Amino acid sequence: MTGVSVIMIARNGADFIASALASVFGSRVQPLEVLVIDGHSTDATAALAAAVPGVTVVPQRSTGIAGAYNEGVAMARGDLLAFLSHDDLWLPGKLDKQTALMRSDPDLLYSFTLVEHFLEPGRTPPPGFRATLLDGPVPGFLMETMMARRGAFECVGGFSDAYALGNDSDWFMRARDLGLKMAVLPEVLLRKRIHGGNTSLTHARMGHDLLTALRGSLARRRMAGT
Repeated sequence: MTGVSVIMIARNGADFIASALASVFGSRVQPLEVLVIDGHSTDATAALAAAVPGVTVVPQRSTGIAGAYNEGVAMARGDLLAFLSHDDLWLPGKLDKQTALMRSDPDLLYSFTLVEHFLEPGRTPPPGFRATLLDGPVPGFLMETMMARRGAFECVGGFSDAYALGNDSDWFMRARDLGLKMAVLPEVLLRKRIHGGNTSLTHARMGHDLLTALRGSLARRRMAGT
């Protein structure tokens, strides 16, 4: 079906999910559907999301981040898929601009935008956070900026549950190694909230997962002779 499916994975995100969902509807292009895959939240996350018109809350049946993404991708009806976390914000017009980019080139299978990191007032960055990320926009090779055609997942496959967190980096590398056409829209269309509890910034396995994904990419490229 033609349209954009928005997939949000959430767990105990009651503090921020209302503003995140509001940002999804800040474009002229409105999503075909918004699927919130709720990872067994113990706070009001599911109730807050369910109260937003156009949002479908889906209790996660699998485990882990990769499983949540895979469930969302499998359920989505749109030909374009976009992703957002419960604590981040799309800028107004995000779907307008990125959808136009994807529609302009049928061979373009996935795209990213720039991202601006910001520190939530009253919070401190998590240990190990690179403070330079707060200095200005950077290319956002993140799920929250990505828009992908359904065909990209048919080529690359789903997200690997072998990674606690690096499943997105592993997917990006697999897509690159297959030669899928990609573009970066040179505009800031995501504001990433830093609040001290960012899982991707605090989880002890993040560095390990990224190194494992990189080694897998190098092995594939050697086998392909590239």
